[in-house]
Amino acid sequence: MPSPFPGMNPYLELPALWHEFHNRLIVALSDAITPNLQPSYYVAVETRTYLDDDNPELLVGIPDAIVLTSAKTPVAPPTGRATQTRPKQIQIPMPVEVKERYLEVREVGTHQVITVIEVLSPKNKRRGEGRIAYEKKRQRVLGSSSHLVEIDLLRENTPMPMIGVEGTSDYRIVVSRAATRPIADLYEFQLREAIPSFLLPLKPDYPELAVDLQAILLGVYDRGSYKFRIDYHQPVPPPKLLAADQQWVDELLAPIRGT
Repeated sequence: MPSPFPGMNPYLELPALWHEFHNRLIVALSDAITPNLQPSYYVAVETRTYLDDDNPELLVGIPDAIVLTSAKTPVAPPTGRATQTRPKQIQIPMPVEVKERYLEVREVGTHQVITVIEVLSPKNKRRGEGRIAYEKKRQRVLGSSSHLVEIDLLRENTPMPMIGVEGTSDYRIVVSRAATRPIADLYEFQLREAIPSFLLPLKPDYPELAVDLQAILLGVYDRGSYKFRIDYHQPVPPPKLLAADQQWVDELLAPIRGT
């Protein structure tokens, strides 16, 4: 069964699925565009690393997180008139190393970074160290001679700063060309719409490459076996849908849910 959604599948935004999906999408995007860039360019998969402790929930599922535990053998209270209060068991927030992958299109020979491609993660959009780290990186790219492609496939939390945007969209792709800044192209799309193809900017003497992100995502959905892993009987992950969108989702998934 292919993805039942015409565009972005909102169930892929589930925290339990997103990190793996993000990594798969990054690699699939690299694999899709590389044949059309050779022999002039190559695509490097890079990693941004930072420590983040703004969300205690990060401790959940991390095997080496330090948790205070009680002793197996009860300890007798000390003798005397005063008795010691038994402590509670707690968790200590620990900084967690976060790694986020992104792509760089580089020129063969010079290794110059021509275009940076980012697929935003929840921590990029949520207030905290992740957003601070990403916004610093974003400003460095925007102040350089490299192009920036920013793909936002997450409905939750605050989009990246943009001027002149009217209304809101569920998802967006920003293409910022170095020669035309601060003007950039914004591809907006809603939950009910297919993901639009976008143009990947390169050097001035090289034609821009049309990227079919919808086809790439569908390939990731299939290879990642998400049709077996997603429980479509569960509600769509936050944020809450508008009433009209919720009705559309219910009708779309009715054959799967047997309703």
